[in-house]
Amino acid sequence: MKKLVGLLFCMAITIVSFAQSAEKLITAKEVERIEKILSADDMEGRRTFTPAIDRAAAFIAEEFKKAGLQTWNNSGSYLQPFSMARAKFISASCSFNGAAIDTKNVIVVTTQPDIAITEKSGFEIITMAKGADLRREPRKLVAANKNYLVLVDTSFAGDRFNALIQLKSRLFKSDKSIVFVLSSEVPKTFSIEAKHEISEQKLANVLGILPGKSLKNEYVIFSGHYDHLGINPKPGVNTDSIYNGANDDAAGTTAVMMLAQYFKKLNNNERTLIFVAFTAEEIGGFGSQYFSRQFNPEEVKAMFNIEMIGTESKWGTNSAYITGYEKTDMGKILQGNLSGTGFTFYPDPYTTQNLFYRSDNATLARLGVPAHTISTSKMDSEPNYHKVSDEIGTLDMNNMAMIIKAIALSSKGIISGKETPSRVDTSSLQ
Repeated sequence: MKKLVGLLFCMAITIVSFAQSAEKLITAKEVERIEKILSADDMEGRRTFTPAIDRAAAFIAEEFKKAGLQTWNNSGSYLQPFSMARAKFISASCSFNGAAIDTKNVIVVTTQPDIAITEKSGFEIITMAKGADLRREPRKLVAANKNYLVLVDTSFAGDRFNALIQLKSRLFKSDKSIVFVLSSEVPKTFSIEAKHEISEQKLANVLGILPGKSLKNEYVIFSGHYDHLGINPKPGVNTDSIYNGANDDAAGTTAVMMLAQYFKKLNNNERTLIFVAFTAEEIGGFGSQYFSRQFNPEEVKAMFNIEMIGTESKWGTNSAYITGYEKTDMGKILQGNLSGTGFTFYPDPYTTQNLFYRSDNATLARLGVPAHTISTSKMDSEPNYHKVSDEIGTLDMNNMAMIIKAIALSSKGIISGKETPSRVDTSSLQ
């Protein structure tokens, strides 16, 4: 009994210590300082591929440096650069069993300037029958990064087939290609040639590392995206033109930066903590996709993606929701560590919007990682979502600070290695 009482006393002391540290280190004043800079007019909406987003990245990197974080793989830079490729169509030809196919029925998705393939080139032949999901299935094939010849049923002729052209808009550089041909025939022989003009565009995530003490190869990720929509090129007369993105997602990025400061000052994490601000979320989630490819998913024990926490949730202050709550026990773990704080994590109330697979947690979640997004955004009625009115004046700094404290306190068992969330069941995604 004495041992049990002693253990409970020690646990109580630990909880109080964490709470006191969070109270001192995570303040509304510091939240406001960071948020003001990220959502200021001179950041020009942090649009991808603009000098403005480079300024935002430089600010985040400098804050990670001040916090004392390490760089990824000791690279000396907090930027994680990568490139996207765009392919401008020049020409193409296609024949099946010696008969020419109209090139309007051929779409080549590639980052190679020239391709020439036949039945001997080793391309896997895939058929998309009538009734296939022509919105999701082709994207899965692109993500697989393999060589495919995809035969699309002729019932998709017209706009639905032509919509596949959008797959070519931005791609990761690859030596793999996919050819979509509108045909119900599986050819014995074929010949396809295509020429494109390839251009590259540079991007960068911003990340800092806090190495674990005893579990260095077990990772816990805290993330948010720092890009937004930029400037409206055709504002009305006397109309604001800047999409400041104060809530979406300067708020989440602010939280990541605050958590980096907090955990560095505590300096007691057994697992390695990664703090990352993603780019290109608004144009397809490319930053998180690239980042996720750098990890063995089995080594990632949890991901806290933070998205739009600047306004009250539907339950009011001191609350937030977790997307995909039912897919792992991570939400229950977090809530268990908040006993007595008055803060509540709820399951996502907007399940029909499929938020779990719409944010930057999605890539790792699809690989089984307990990767969830924490948010307060009222997705059925958020008045400033993707509008120029998403400015700092619409946010509640005190409530933001409380949410960040709740994330810090609730994650203590996971970062210490004492608690490990269950994995996402991926069997239904195959």
